[in-house]
Amino acid sequence: MRLCFEISSRECDAREVLSHFFDGEYYASLAPEDKLYEGMPQPNHREYIEELVTGIGDHAPELDGYVEKYSRGWKFGRISRTALAVMKTAMYEILYMPQIPNGAAINEAVQIAKKYDEPETVAFINGVLGSFVREELPQ
Repeated sequence: MRLCFEISSRECDAREVLSHFFDGEYYASLAPEDKLYEGMPQPNHREYIEELVTGIGDHAPELDGYVEKYSRGWKFGRISRTALAVMKTAMYEILYMPQIPNGAAINEAVQIAKKYDEPETVAFINGVLGSFVREELPQ
């Protein structure tokens, strides 16, 4: 989600962001912010991160379109970059990473959103993702 936020806010290439992010010195500088960054990710975790971030970058217009379509009652420009990054991450997982159950992608998005957004925004994210899954995916 952090990398998706960075790509969206700076409008830069996903591969460039990944290259900078996984630079050992930069990655280590993030450790005081979150224990998650105390060590480089295992190869399988890094593969997941790279697939997710490049996929979100490659499919950004499509994902933005879905967010806009299901953001009933909210103007696209009103959605915080954090909420947008959370939703795009979950939508990409749902559409292009079949090994991740839809419910898990939505639940993780909601849990992450709770750390950064107000309860109203968390409910909005949950509603957008629920509508997206119900209406876009064949049953």
